[in-house]
Amino acid sequence: MTTTPVVPAVPRGLAGVVVTDTALGDVRGREGFYHYRQYSAIELAQTRGFEDVWYLMFHGELPDRAQAADFTARTASLRALPAEVTEALPAIARAGAVSGPLAGLRTALSLLGASRSYRPVYDLDTDHRRADALAACAAVPTILTALHRLGEGLAPVEPREDLPYAANYLYMLTGTEPEPDRVRAVEQYLISTVDHGFNASTFTARVVASTGADLAACLVAAVGALSGPLHGGAPSRALDTLDAIGTPDRIDGWIREQVLSGRRIMGFGHPVYRTEDPRSRMLKSIAQGFGGPLVDFAVEVERQVEAILAELKPGRELHTNVEFYAGVVMELCGLPRAMFTPTFCAARVIGWSANILEQAEDSKIIRPAARYIGTPAPQPVPAP
Repeated sequence: MTTTPVVPAVPRGLAGVVVTDTALGDVRGREGFYHYRQYSAIELAQTRGFEDVWYLMFHGELPDRAQAADFTARTASLRALPAEVTEALPAIARAGAVSGPLAGLRTALSLLGASRSYRPVYDLDTDHRRADALAACAAVPTILTALHRLGEGLAPVEPREDLPYAANYLYMLTGTEPEPDRVRAVEQYLISTVDHGFNASTFTARVVASTGADLAACLVAAVGALSGPLHGGAPSRALDTLDAIGTPDRIDGWIREQVLSGRRIMGFGHPVYRTEDPRSRMLKSIAQGFGGPLVDFAVEVERQVEAILAELKPGRELHTNVEFYAGVVMELCGLPRAMFTPTFCAARVIGWSANILEQAEDSKIIRPAARYIGTPAPQPVPAP
């Protein structure tokens, strides 16, 4: 007699299901807190540079001054792309004229892995895996900015080894050396988005890493997951909300119509946080440091959304998420809206890679089960 194995019930989407152990960090949504290793991610963003946090994620500790200088120089030296990738970028940009740099990054990362002969992480030792990860992470900003500029009919800007990660990113994007206040604002945004628990793209990277695949394959899978609108979203959509409202006198009517019709207000709400998103709180402060009409308008929209929700949907808290003020900050720093999500990716590639490196230490493949709910089997196969 055939028996059907009992499969334990789990929430849809694996919400809240613990699938592994990690030493990389965690999100405590009810507290409005998240951390990298043992440090508050927000405190790191406020007090440290991007390379320090990158080192922390890869090595498990913050660097001393000598280690930081060596790491910064080493990663800067890896920014230039192999000739095979550079030569292919114009064609990739033309093919992705509509889909943009994030889609092109998938193709370019595959080519990068092939041109650098990346081997399966299963076959490599820890140092070799980390070397592959460093090279890939250093190349991602170069790829993204080159694809954007090519898509705009501009020549790519070669990376500079004398600039830190965030400053070099803005330099390659615009072709001019950025102002220090803009560099620091973007750097703090990048640090705050390096990692954020077992989100869909991070989990995807770990699933592929559990098969022993090469690092480029793991990152391509993660980028694919991020590209989905239910995950990566886009800070530009939050700015689209501000554009749609237009002027302060339209806020109340526009928000009420959205709430009463059940439509989502872009830039508000998060699947994990039940309180204010700490990333949004920090970015709001950065935006207010710049000041100006856009910031004042965004703050007023936030205030009225929360007040109208308290009136129309009592008990339902809805706060700004990272996208809302991230969009404002990036707009103030001169980034084109098409590059908002790719900029997020330029930070999150560090977190993905750290998770890949951690997963590669475990030889167990991730292989969950599914509950079959189709027509009972076996059924007789009908005659042709």
